[in-house]
Amino acid sequence: MVDVGGRIAHIVSMVHAGKYFVIHKPRQYGKTTVLSVLRKTLESEYTVIYMDFQALGHASFETEHVFVRAFSRLLLRKIGYGLSVPESVQEKLTACIGLNDSQLIDLFDIIYYWCSISDKKIVLIIDEIDSATNSQILLDFLSQLREGYISRETEGRAVFQSVILAGVIDIKNIQRKIRDDADHRINSPWNIASEFTVSMRFKPHEIASMLEEYANDHHKHFDRARVSQEISNFTNGYPFLVSRLCQIIDEYPFSWDIVGVSAAAGVLVKENNTLFDSIMAKVHGNATLRNLLQKILFAGTYIAYNPDDIYLTDAINYGFIQRSQDQILIANRIFETRLYRYFLYSLETRQEIPVFSDEADKMQFVRNGRLQMEYVLSRYIEIYDDLYHDKNEMFSEEEGRRRFLLFINGIINGKGNFYIEAQTRNRERMDLVVDYAGERFIIELKIWRGNSYNERGEKQIAGYLDYFHIKKGYMLSYNFNKNKKKGIRRITIGDMLIIEAIV
Repeated sequence: MVDVGGRIAHIVSMVHAGKYFVIHKPRQYGKTTVLSVLRKTLESEYTVIYMDFQALGHASFETEHVFVRAFSRLLLRKIGYGLSVPESVQEKLTACIGLNDSQLIDLFDIIYYWCSISDKKIVLIIDEIDSATNSQILLDFLSQLREGYISRETEGRAVFQSVILAGVIDIKNIQRKIRDDADHRINSPWNIASEFTVSMRFKPHEIASMLEEYANDHHKHFDRARVSQEISNFTNGYPFLVSRLCQIIDEYPFSWDIVGVSAAAGVLVKENNTLFDSIMAKVHGNATLRNLLQKILFAGTYIAYNPDDIYLTDAINYGFIQRSQDQILIANRIFETRLYRYFLYSLETRQEIPVFSDEADKMQFVRNGRLQMEYVLSRYIEIYDDLYHDKNEMFSEEEGRRRFLLFINGIINGKGNFYIEAQTRNRERMDLVVDYAGERFIIELKIWRGNSYNERGEKQIAGYLDYFHIKKGYMLSYNFNKNKKKGIRRITIGDMLIIEAIV
């Protein structure tokens, strides 16, 4: 496991300072693991009430009375798991359960009575706080916590030392899930919360420390720094994806090098797991989100971050995308490849370009285990010409990219993977990176816009090849000039060779 000690220390300092805050991250981002370690760390100094709202169930949020009874029962149940609750508090909670008209204020009177008599300050931790995002009861519960916080600051009232809520959705925006009126969007019941700035993403050096422990336990010898950086390149530090990649490498087993990481990524993007099930369900069920993702993936559209755009906010919460300064990007290469394949093979976007599903068909592009990229491009030219030679059609970069991606994916699917380099994703050009059997291919996809534009593209891909320490690169140019010379041509720039395919 990755050492999360630094994160825990930061969070503990917030607890010491009496902060109320929310840890909201996408699913399987390590929230529950961090909370579990945090609870054990805090228990020497504080009384820690640790609850999971998933244990209450949706029925518990139907009415105020039902919620109070369910919450009280769950709290008393914690006694059996080591929570120390004074007898007088137990009696009050039991009596509250027996009432037919108990209210939230009754529950909080008991809780704050407990805070006033406790030898230790009390910290409340609630996981899965957004389990009942459509419930007014949850808003009222948050409002009571807010009232306690304010009275602590203004009147010195004995209340929780700290409240930590964890979930996918940022609780300060939860009211828009229930009411659409502007007043409730502005007056959040959780506007007392401090900003939570602790990064939950695994950094390369943290992954390396985990791999070092693994290597020592299993007597493995490999370049941990390089492997951890490659894992980070594919996952962008998403905790579940980091762990799953490592697990796949170990179980298959693949080699502990960049070839093995790439092979494991190829397995991961095609498997079914709870994270992908959750993400793809959101994509499939939201046409606006699908349109947004396709603009980023195929059109290279620059999407500016807008904190008031609820679709962007939801997509960030669910983990598909991330904010990079003021631009919206796909969160990581694994998600990107999964999404590309979803859109490429959906009925909405399937093209006439053949998909090579038969293994024998795929092997025509492979020689001695190595992908023959120049032959791939030559065959694409032939197939494209057969399909469209009698069509005088103009199309966008988006459509050209879509057609080639469908073609290349049909060839490498199963033994390779691809992604788009984020730094070159725009309306004019896009660099496709293909990994196959440990070999990396860089292909620039673009539409021909004249010699000067093409020469700039050649220099740009040369710079990109230099960055990757690769001597051979590829260009795919769609040329709609009637006098074009289609086919393959070779361009030498310094000690680099660029193979350009013109269709």
